Amino acid sequence: MSSPAPPDPDRVVVGWREWVGLPQADLPWVKAKIDTGARSSSIHAFDLEAFEADGREWVRFSIHPWQRSDEDRTELTVPVLDRREVRSSNGQVEQRYAVAMDVVLAGRPLTTVMTLSNRDEMGFRMLIGREALERGFLVDASLSYAGGRPRRAVRRKNWGK
Repeated sequence: MSSPAPPDPDRVVVGWREWVGLPQADLPWVKAKIDTGARSSSIHAFDLEAFEADGREWVRFSIHPWQRSDEDRTELTVPVLDRREVRSSNGQVEQRYAVAMDVVLAGRPLTTVMTLSNRDEMGFRMLIGREALERGFLVDASLSYAGGRPRRAVRRKNWGK
């Protein structure tokens, strides 16, 4: 039996759930599940409105950054990269808009493809998938919030309080 490879110093360790930033939405803290089983990342989006401008397809949508809360609705308008067929965790295939979003994960900024989905009933309003994680992250499933977390007052908003 061979021993595991030594840790790569250029990789950032993250836990199975993390607080991430969304600079385009001016949101420094959104709780996300780190999901190595998902290829793409996904965010809860509602009130989607697609339109054409400058010869490109765009989408306007809103997000709720806090789990179990409708407070602090934030609206974004971004160009559509494509539409993807995505198989959800319950096995259903749905067509989703895919957009590029800036994310700060464990202090490291990256731009990743994010699919827009109604995740209102899900435990996390955002998933970070393999396409984003392949760019220098190692997942330690025994950890939570390895990349840091906001002060208690911000975390309480996520509890619906």
